[in-house]
Amino acid sequence: MDVAIVTGSAGLIGSEAARFFADQGLRVIGIDNDMRSTFFGDDASTAWNRLRLQAGVPSYRHLDADIRDADAMEAVFRRYAGSIATVIHAAAQPSHDWAAKDPITDFTVNANGTLVLLEMTRRHAPTASFIYMSTNKVYGDTANRLPLVELDTRWECDASHRFAEHGIDESMSIDTTMHSLFGVSKTSADLMVQEYGRYFGIPTACFRGGCLTGPAHSGAPLHGFLSWLVKCAVTGQPYTVLGYKGKQVRDNLHAADLVSALWHFFSEPRVAEVYNIGGWRHSQCSMLEAIAICERLTGRPMNWHYSEDNRAGDHIWWVSDVRKFQSHYPGWHYRFDLEGLIGDIHAALEDRAGEPVTAA
Repeated sequence: MDVAIVTGSAGLIGSEAARFFADQGLRVIGIDNDMRSTFFGDDASTAWNRLRLQAGVPSYRHLDADIRDADAMEAVFRRYAGSIATVIHAAAQPSHDWAAKDPITDFTVNANGTLVLLEMTRRHAPTASFIYMSTNKVYGDTANRLPLVELDTRWECDASHRFAEHGIDESMSIDTTMHSLFGVSKTSADLMVQEYGRYFGIPTACFRGGCLTGPAHSGAPLHGFLSWLVKCAVTGQPYTVLGYKGKQVRDNLHAADLVSALWHFFSEPRVAEVYNIGGWRHSQCSMLEAIAICERLTGRPMNWHYSEDNRAGDHIWWVSDVRKFQSHYPGWHYRFDLEGLIGDIHAALEDRAGEPVTAA
């Protein structure tokens, strides 16, 4: 049986990928040591999702290990050498703010951990596809230099600019910009994934995600804005909007739609590809607009307040141009629009066993 190694397997993307690839007949080896609880506290732990995977996916095997541990990674790759068909690398330290608190941990997890996995792939599974969950933060705040127009509830790119209609494509420079320390560690890994593709001929892809979310997201104040927003709307916990008048725009992609894209790449892999991936114009909103949707969904006002202090290197307006990926894989399409995505998160929060759904 072909094997898929999935890192961050109890997290949002990892768990969605684990279930999907197992449903397609692969044996899934999940690697996850729940560092999310270290980063963001017990409320952000992914342990609940790991238990669901172990109980509900017969072909799933879990490994509680750190991707920076070269000996542990060597052991698992050597054990399944010859059967590994793909490596889906979704483990990460994902927060701007947390990275500034501990840059060494951030860099070693995001950059060094990725290098360890790439080297294990080169040694033991050089024909396997290596699919890396990168981020649009590799572009830093270059997007903030676009000609932006302030509207009542959002910022928009001026209609005269080439990015206005379809969003930002892969031609945007990653240089001469503030990335945030998190952005730098992810960019370092992104470049290394590309290099292992070009230099060693490994079929690799960097999926530079916008706001990726879904019902399996363990949202926290420092990461996972839409998941955390819906959780606050349901529980009454306070939510803080950081800067840009609450009009900053994000495109939001359901994890299921993303994993469908990963499957398309796995089915017809290419070498050293880079794809901007997100909700595109199909699923995008400002913070104020997202709050309004949540209030309509719950039927009551949210408990939120505004802070002038935006995150360093954060985007004012981001919509991903996904046409490059669609041109390579025309069979891929969206299943979830914005309201369907938010509704799915809301339903999961209400159904999740042990998850608080009312204010204390």
